[in-house]
Amino acid sequence: MTVYAAGPRTRSTIATRVSVLMLAALAAVGLTIGATPVASAASAYDTAWNQFVNDNAGAAENTLNGLVAAQPRNADALALRAVVADYNLDLVTKADSLNRLSAIDGGLRSGVDVMLGAVTSSALSIPNPLPGLVGPQTAIVILGYGLLPNGAMRDDLIGRLSTGYLQALAAPGSPVIVTGGNPQNGITEAAAMKSWLVGRGLPASRVHAETRAGSTVGNALYSTSLMRTLGATSSLIVTDPNHIRRAMVDFVTAGAHPVGGMATLNGWVEQIPPLLDKHDQLGMYLDGARTLGL
Repeated sequence: MTVYAAGPRTRSTIATRVSVLMLAALAAVGLTIGATPVASAASAYDTAWNQFVNDNAGAAENTLNGLVAAQPRNADALALRAVVADYNLDLVTKADSLNRLSAIDGGLRSGVDVMLGAVTSSALSIPNPLPGLVGPQTAIVILGYGLLPNGAMRDDLIGRLSTGYLQALAAPGSPVIVTGGNPQNGITEAAAMKSWLVGRGLPASRVHAETRAGSTVGNALYSTSLMRTLGATSSLIVTDPNHIRRAMVDFVTAGAHPVGGMATLNGWVEQIPPLLDKHDQLGMYLDGARTLGL
């Protein structure tokens, strides 16, 4: 699966750059594409993204329909249109978007399929508080949580570490990745996490700190890259029950091949019911799209 960089509209290709230059040139002389002004077409993607973020998915789909009519080979617009249409349960528009995307960017089409499948499976899953039995090919990935201003760890992060520590004991051959940047008082989340685990007996050589991530999307992308350097082919994700579903979507989309997740017990009971309401799934859709680079 092709993995694209995180963040809105960060995926850059020669075709995209040429398209942007052409649009700018046309806009300078006031031309239009079809019935849509070029300047409007150039900003329509960002408008649709913001509408989706604000849970106005109907408006987002309408905006993307106009953009695709003006720029029928805009792969990002087609991919986001498929994602929004899936959220809206508009199967006709979703199928149209994916079919057209297949002819333009097969890798992105595959990524969208994987991401949407991950949203469905994660929404229906129950957070698991029990360690999994995994081997050395599976990395245990413990997700960070914001530090206090003085660099100390919050109780939520200690809970994740305690849970991850139990998983590490249950799978002694697995490498452990702690992921999180956002430094406070000169200390990153990952650095503080590694110190805590090593202080409780895990070998320092076994605990690998990923210190760049500033979000769950970053956790997934940067940890997946680190996994590959370690030779790990799959992952087991450790985080809170109210975070595990979104995290699993990101890691699946990033290509980390999670074989499971282990959630803390804090708030676990409240997260047992599946997320059947699309509004409750919005965060998973948005994070998955960001992980794809949309």
